[in-house]
Amino acid sequence: MKRNRSRSRLGRPLVLAGAVALAACETSVDVTNQPIQEQPALMPITSCDQLETHIEDSAVLTMRTYLESMKRWNAYYATTRSSGGEESTTAESDSAGMASSAGNSGPGAYTQTNTQVRGVDEADFVKNDGTRIFVLSGGKLIINRSWPAQELQTTAVLDVEGWPQEMFLDEQDRVVIFSTVWSERADDPHKPQCLSLECGMYYANTTKVTVVDVSELTAPRVLNEVYVPGLYHQARRVGPAVRMVLRDHFRWPESIQWGLEGPAFLLPENIRSRLYDDLMARNERIIRDQTLSHWLPAARRVTPTGETVELGHECTEFTRSNATVNWGILTVATLNLDAPESGLHRSSVVAQPDEVYANTESLYVTNRHWWFFPEPGQRQHTYVHKFDITDPTRATYVASGGLDGFVVDQFSLDESNGFLRAAVTSFFADSDNRFTTTNRVTVLKQDGTRLVVAGQTDEVAPGERIFSARFLGNRGFLVTFRQVDPLFTVDLSDPAQPRIVGELKVPGVSTYIHPIDENHLLTIGMDISAETNRRNGMKLTIFDVTDFAQPRESFTHLLGDLSSWTEAAFEHKAFNYFPERKQLAIPLADWDFGSGWSTFDSKLVVLGVDVETGFTEKGSVRVSDLFERTGNSRWSFFWTPTVRRSVMADDMVYAISDAGIRVAHVDNLASPVATVSFPAPEE
Repeated sequence: MKRNRSRSRLGRPLVLAGAVALAACETSVDVTNQPIQEQPALMPITSCDQLETHIEDSAVLTMRTYLESMKRWNAYYATTRSSGGEESTTAESDSAGMASSAGNSGPGAYTQTNTQVRGVDEADFVKNDGTRIFVLSGGKLIINRSWPAQELQTTAVLDVEGWPQEMFLDEQDRVVIFSTVWSERADDPHKPQCLSLECGMYYANTTKVTVVDVSELTAPRVLNEVYVPGLYHQARRVGPAVRMVLRDHFRWPESIQWGLEGPAFLLPENIRSRLYDDLMARNERIIRDQTLSHWLPAARRVTPTGETVELGHECTEFTRSNATVNWGILTVATLNLDAPESGLHRSSVVAQPDEVYANTESLYVTNRHWWFFPEPGQRQHTYVHKFDITDPTRATYVASGGLDGFVVDQFSLDESNGFLRAAVTSFFADSDNRFTTTNRVTVLKQDGTRLVVAGQTDEVAPGERIFSARFLGNRGFLVTFRQVDPLFTVDLSDPAQPRIVGELKVPGVSTYIHPIDENHLLTIGMDISAETNRRNGMKLTIFDVTDFAQPRESFTHLLGDLSSWTEAAFEHKAFNYFPERKQLAIPLADWDFGSGWSTFDSKLVVLGVDVETGFTEKGSVRVSDLFERTGNSRWSFFWTPTVRRSVMADDMVYAISDAGIRVAHVDNLASPVATVSFPAPEE
């Protein structure tokens, strides 16, 4: 029998009467596929005892489904082996990311992080305010004076604990850095196998939030440090309120085993099956023997004076999904920068996050239905959870709903006048386990604690799937793909009756849609031959949607060739459009399949964009020398010396990589006016 120790606030023990008993060979979870929950909800947790039981039930279910799948695989492999067979933006969208300088000490206009919704900042590893550029690179915050451009220089470097991923820069000269770190606990038997920065997030279990005062360019000062269990997923900022979405897998006890020793498929089936059953029963006993503090270690804050303050987490701030989802801990954490002493408020769910969308009032998190094992007739389904973020001190859960299919990214979601619009690809298998797809836009409205379907379009593009979407006020745009690239226009003026209005088929696929003005879209993607299905390079397109029923492709421009690649095709923060100068900056990498660094080229391509005349390639800023001198051995997943971001300020263009910053005048991009090199990470 397990001795059950629960907590009223995590980290503060409270011994409760009662216990959870479990027979050695019994389990309290059902390891069979569960149907889709048509009325999803996040159910309240009323006690720490209930929370611990639910976490352990979920951990047992995760463990057992994995080992059951291994048992089935071994049985299949043994059968085929013995038989000789083989293995088988809304209208408020901050589309330009542009701001104006308040004085004469900076540029007249400059670009900032490309965000989805006006007034909602999105974290990135590069931030700027026209006169300063902040970069997270190789475990450091690198602060640079960027204006005047000719005086570009690094003024300070601050070491950041762990692997820094993204940050915010607010209007009060505060940088908020999110890094993943390893936090060892006294009662934790786990020991990291690698403690160097090269390990990055693979050996991380905690998100560290570091708030830095950068009002003095040469003397950054740490104001606040907060350690929160879980891995960083995404973040949004509205004014002083920072919302972090964290994900945490179960913190498995060290003695858990995830398979039989040796080639299990060689064992007789009855023995193999019994050994798996015994292993699952043993693992379950270990899971049930853990305390709540094992599953949910405490968060803490380190004050500027060095004092450590434990940040409690009420058990009643947790909820549980009534649907079957991929288990773990999903947390929406709120940090109010104006009141650091208030600590950290967390709303947590026993689940895992997928896509995140936020405006100034609401934050939505999705997670997909979890099928334990593949079976004929299954379909994908996405659960959507809405949080109210109007209070700058907390995020409050309000409602849940469902979508028949999946959403490809955050731009497939948008809220307008209280209605959530979602571009959804339905993916399902028939009775013969043959998969097919179709697509539609679904509109959800809040009805109490439920998000219910208010309306949806007819199905479009069967056999294809959505690659990009954008919602602009009462209009929506979808791009699907199989061999050609249909652009669909959607009328959303009546939420109860959204309808497909127009369709245009062109070769290739657009993976990101950006509004130029009310009647023109700028997209990036890949040029793919409809005849050969061969990729020819990256493709930029201007679509004219003045006639909403008959959109047309006004201009196209190809970048590079078969070997070319740009992060901007899949990461909107690398896509930098400057409306006041009608300019677009795109990082581009080319490889000529030769030998040596001379065959690899990383550059920032700058183009003029005009809805009347199309694209004009102005040139590029190259940074090859910055990584050639470093060498291949220093490249890693946390330090990439190729161009990844850019800033444009008046007539100056900045190419930014982990290796440094290079700035040039837009009329002479081949001749940089200044370059700063960043310190390379240690071997």
